[in-house]
Amino acid sequence: MIYGAMKFSIGGSLKLAFRPWVEGLENVPAEGPAILASNHLSFSDSFFLPAVLDRKVTFIAKAEYFTSPGLKGKLTAAFFKGVGQLPVDRSGGRGAGEAAVRSGIKVLERGELFGIYPEGTRSPDGRLYRGKPGGLARVALASGAPVIPVAMIDTEKIQPPGKVVPKLMRPGIRIGKPLDFSRYQGMEGDRFILRSVTDEVMYEIMKLSGQEYVDIYATAAKRRLAEEAKASGTGGE
Repeated sequence: MIYGAMKFSIGGSLKLAFRPWVEGLENVPAEGPAILASNHLSFSDSFFLPAVLDRKVTFIAKAEYFTSPGLKGKLTAAFFKGVGQLPVDRSGGRGAGEAAVRSGIKVLERGELFGIYPEGTRSPDGRLYRGKPGGLARVALASGAPVIPVAMIDTEKIQPPGKVVPKLMRPGIRIGKPLDFSRYQGMEGDRFILRSVTDEVMYEIMKLSGQEYVDIYATAAKRRLAEEAKASGTGGE
């Protein structure tokens, strides 16, 4: 009930203000479990995608969004719970990954949609980075749910880092055809299979988004950019 109210108010407002265009909406099943695997350009990706879908989609969110103190923290927690976000503590390394996998499987076992960003973090420069094999592929093989590739278009231009007021423009969403990995079911312990599944999904996202692909992890790219900024003396100033 809370989700429905939040979706109506937030989703309706987003669609009215930004008028996102959508292609491939028919590729999302009307019922049953499915994984929506998307590129990640902006914080707003987790709001624009649910806004255009008739079904609830659950994403993983940082636990800090749910545990911050004070009135602001409580309002933030209520907001994220209301729009279907699940808290996961990402500070524990492998333990955090295990928690995310278990959460995703539980969502799919309920016959719902689970949203995930294979890159693991937002792109620092608009390019598409290498997908991390631990989350997406393991959830897909353990659940048997189809994987639907999704491309968010231009969402990073709406509110670039450092900008408080969003720019009113039309972002886009392209949804690809479901990918079936049932041939690998029960093989989630094989790292080569996990890599293969992840790469196949990232290739489909690349085709949908038109992004340049970079064969390194986005987290590594962010570290390198920070080191370069520090070495040049800019420090992000």
